[in-house]
Amino acid sequence: IPNLQYLIVSEAGASAYSASPLARAELPDMDVSIRGAVSIARRVQDPLAELVKINPQSIGVGMYQHDVNQAQLAAALTSAVESVVNSVGVDVNSASPALLTHVAGIGPKLAARIVAHRDTNGPFPNRMALKSVPGLGSKTFEQAAGFLRVRGGDNPLDGSAIHPESYPIAEAVLKRAGLTPQTESAEQEAGLAELQAQQRLSVLAAELGTGVPTLTDILEQLVRPGRDPRADLPAPILRSDVLTMDDLQPGLRLKGTVRNVVDFGAFVDVGVKHDGLLHRSKMPAGTRLKVGDVIEVEILRVEPERGRIALGWPGSEPHRPTP
Repeated sequence: IPNLQYLIVSEAGASAYSASPLARAELPDMDVSIRGAVSIARRVQDPLAELVKINPQSIGVGMYQHDVNQAQLAAALTSAVESVVNSVGVDVNSASPALLTHVAGIGPKLAARIVAHRDTNGPFPNRMALKSVPGLGSKTFEQAAGFLRVRGGDNPLDGSAIHPESYPIAEAVLKRAGLTPQTESAEQEAGLAELQAQQRLSVLAAELGTGVPTLTDILEQLVRPGRDPRADLPAPILRSDVLTMDDLQPGLRLKGTVRNVVDFGAFVDVGVKHDGLLHRSKMPAGTRLKVGDVIEVEILRVEPERGRIALGWPGSEPHRPTP
């Protein structure tokens, strides 16, 4: 097929999901292998929504994960997942119970009630409608509301990360700029920029009875309502040239995504089944990589029979550690 492009997606944890009770409930009529394939495909659409269904330890979080205290590891991983979910935010009208469970203040039982209420009564028209869910009281609402999004609902502010408690401040800011929550985003951005040019944030915050950090966060959300922080990350790499290890030749340069970082280097996805190893001796001195980084690498050596790919750092003198 001319101009066909493809994307490599990690299959880590897919087998664990496919045999889980959750997978059986979501895809009851599918074979285990098909469930795993569906899980991998859904990671392309929304990696976070899919990967929260899998125990992080089943995905692989480092070569030493079995050597540390397992209770502490589980607690740290759970905290990390919840932090990411709350940072990104959750669309309450499309989220699965598995995703809602990781929102601050919401556990598995309440997440199931939210989805059941949505299935019975239709989409939530606004954040306040969440209070009609059995068991979702004022304290839970206060804790969770800022992380739950209602996009396309009655109030545009419900689609942002602005907490309902701060709506009066947000509306006051918009009023000073001659705007409303219903104003088109381009006009809203221009109006807010003009307001900030005319008045210092510290003065405006004092007049509105709030702090500068809170006002800064509100302005950011008003300028880019419902912004997904993942949009600032490097875009996935679509490939059309490299399909198998036979397509890799020494000297070939291509972009790859860092999949794991270990003491002796980093494993990089270059578009084939096996990740390549970029040994730390091949990196420039002081280089610090992290999972998700998109970097350019050079193929140094390919061993198809052993499934090994040796990578180098193009155009740079390698760092040679002292013995």
